[in-house]
Amino acid sequence: MTPLRVELRPGPAGEVLEISGELSGATVATARSQIIAALAGSHSPSLEVDARGIDRGDTSGMSLLYELVQGRLSAHRSASVRGLRPEFQPLLAVFPSPEEIRRLQAPSVRRGAFEEIGGHVVSIGRDAREQLTFLGAVVQALARGLHSRRMRWPEVAVIFEKAGVNAVPIVALISLLTGVIIAFESAQPLAMFGAQVYTANIIGIAMIREFSPIFTAIILAGRSGSAFAAELGTMKVNEELNALTTMGLEPVQFLVVQRIVAGMLLMPLLTAFSMLAGVLGGVLVMLAMRFPFAQIWNHLAGSVGVSDVLVGASKAVVFGAIVSALGCLRGLQTKEGPSAVGDSTTRAVVAGILMIILVDAVFAVLTDVLHV
Repeated sequence: MTPLRVELRPGPAGEVLEISGELSGATVATARSQIIAALAGSHSPSLEVDARGIDRGDTSGMSLLYELVQGRLSAHRSASVRGLRPEFQPLLAVFPSPEEIRRLQAPSVRRGAFEEIGGHVVSIGRDAREQLTFLGAVVQALARGLHSRRMRWPEVAVIFEKAGVNAVPIVALISLLTGVIIAFESAQPLAMFGAQVYTANIIGIAMIREFSPIFTAIILAGRSGSAFAAELGTMKVNEELNALTTMGLEPVQFLVVQRIVAGMLLMPLLTAFSMLAGVLGGVLVMLAMRFPFAQIWNHLAGSVGVSDVLVGASKAVVFGAIVSALGCLRGLQTKEGPSAVGDSTTRAVVAGILMIILVDAVFAVLTDVLHV
């Protein structure tokens, strides 16, 4: 048996790649490396493979010749094979021709602008219908679970700890820094009118009515909404949801309701903690500006009322339900494939943040109309 040898030499009509020896699964990796190295500096438009010296081979070795014929190893430059022994030709003929590959590939159809717009509209409508169906299933499962006392409260407690208690440090840090930023940015323009003390009013209203609920909900969407989507998506890919259905357990009742209840319970508490941290950050800045604490407290108490706290708490409950429900819905919508869970996680975070902003805009309009 002749050892493997690869040599590139000039030929009458271009270059000739001579391959001799054993070309099998045991030597194909070495042969590939030698061929790529030999063709690295080649610029000839024509390439011919001299296979007369191949005295032993198998399908793995013939696949290397097939790649050369297809131009995959020589910068899209197809090659012709000559001198291959008859006993090896059936192995090379097993691989499909370029014409057969093109016939199997679906032709790419370019869609017009109106077709693209119509497709997106249909997709949005389909997603809205699925959301409404999911909302109805959740309401039914929630009413059934509370009425029959079949709610899995230990599972709610576990989710509450993972999604709520573990999020306290990041919520505290972001809220504290937000309060500091608001105080610094508000104090500069107010100083032109000698009204820096009203920075306390701005901090109280901004953090309690707007920033604390929104930032906490966005953190929940990034941490817990994505986790819900990944958990349920993995269960669907592994067909665990089908197993639950086979055992007579409804996935919405058994898995989704607990996550939504936990989200609705933990969001007001996290938001209240965020309010305290944000106001504390602003108070620290004002104390650094040499304002007395009593004066700061009087302005905070005079600007923030019970209605402001109720608006912030109401937003927190709604945001918690939205983030949890969307995370679970995207998890249940997970498709097949290696990237399906990642896609569902991304969709859960994007949809959660988008809905948070939309619902907050609705709250802003309603509170303005109702003068709350």
